[in-house]
Amino acid sequence: MSLRRGHTVELLQCGAEFFPSLVTAIDGSRTEVRLETYIFLFDSVGSAVAAALERAALRGVAVYVVVDGIGTPSAPLQDLQRLRAAGVRWHQFSPLGTLGLLIPGRWRRLHRKLCVVDGSVLLCGGINILDDHFEFDHGVQPLPRLDFAVRVTGPLVGDAQATMEQLWRRLELSGRLGAGWVGAAPKPPSSATPRACSDPSAVDHAAPDPQASRSAGGQAVGHGADQPTGGQAVAQSGVHSVVHGAGAALVLRDNLRNRSRIERAYRQAIAHAKEEVVIANAYFVPGAKLRRALVHAARRGVRVQLLLQGRYEYFMQFHAAKPYYNILLAAGVEIHEYQAGFLHAKVAVIDGKWATVGSSNLDPLSLLLAREANVVVHDAVFAQTLLARLREAITDKSLPLERNAFERRPWRQRAKDVLGYWVMRATLFLTGTDY
Repeated sequence: MSLRRGHTVELLQCGAEFFPSLVTAIDGSRTEVRLETYIFLFDSVGSAVAAALERAALRGVAVYVVVDGIGTPSAPLQDLQRLRAAGVRWHQFSPLGTLGLLIPGRWRRLHRKLCVVDGSVLLCGGINILDDHFEFDHGVQPLPRLDFAVRVTGPLVGDAQATMEQLWRRLELSGRLGAGWVGAAPKPPSSATPRACSDPSAVDHAAPDPQASRSAGGQAVGHGADQPTGGQAVAQSGVHSVVHGAGAALVLRDNLRNRSRIERAYRQAIAHAKEEVVIANAYFVPGAKLRRALVHAARRGVRVQLLLQGRYEYFMQFHAAKPYYNILLAAGVEIHEYQAGFLHAKVAVIDGKWATVGSSNLDPLSLLLAREANVVVHDAVFAQTLLARLREAITDKSLPLERNAFERRPWRQRAKDVLGYWVMRATLFLTGTDY
């Protein structure tokens, strides 16, 4: 991994900071917008992003969108028709088809979240295109998912554009473009306005009418008749950090040349850690090499803190990691389970100067199967800014996991943990991979 200097990097936390930045970038486009995401839901937030894409296409900007076939299995016909009529090229990556995940190759998903505008601005992180107060299995939440992204200008933007162009060309060569797809889209959820992540009292629980979330011109107006246009179409941006001249690199994971680059970047940074490793990861099921790196760091006196999912979301991801906790706790690794809401972050800070923000979980689905993208930043100011956000989450919004209490957890919990582990192993067996 080669770090290059000369980047301007802005940390964005939650949708309240991310979506205004995304819409502003799209509204400022002149030649091209490329967007890749796992989930694109046409709620009030997704409709605001779609409206920005439509506006860009109508003024002659080339707009390319790729969504994942599991994360976005369908979309409203009228929305797709309007986007295509404007000139937006919209593609669904690897739709499941009749046999679904019984075909091993279908486990290889597009999980990265990238947007490149005019070859000069990149947004990269873990935030999908949907209201981050909404959970598909749990409804509207009082706090948004804890998640992060970065806005970057500088040399690495060209790397992101190149990989997105390459994916589009491969889809063209494979004949997977142009067929079109529609479906019975899920009803958009009751959406809350994106607010500051730490302000549960600011959330509006009143469910706006999804049909009222767009004006006749397709612009999001679901949060008030006098809602501004352009970059303020989703929410006002909060206070966040911008650094200039930072060293940074785009680190990719795919199933060709970049099979282990993200995990290797983590392992190398952990191996060189001298003081502190702080990792926040939503779905944490580390492989043997990464576990050893964390254990060795803790044993040589490095403080290792893990901020992990504390609320049940998905069976396999929630339970499969638990059998590894004893090894980590015994080595002195601190584990904190996030309680304030759902954790979706995939970030880390090491020694207060190395940081990464991206889409990759530290589990086999991300590290062995999915297309992922992280930005690594070597800058003390940026790293300390992200670290302060993580420390707040650890101190104020999480519970520490004590080793003795963990070992005394009920046998039913232990049984679920073992079952989750073996479900994960069976999944990997079906895909022909080992972890």
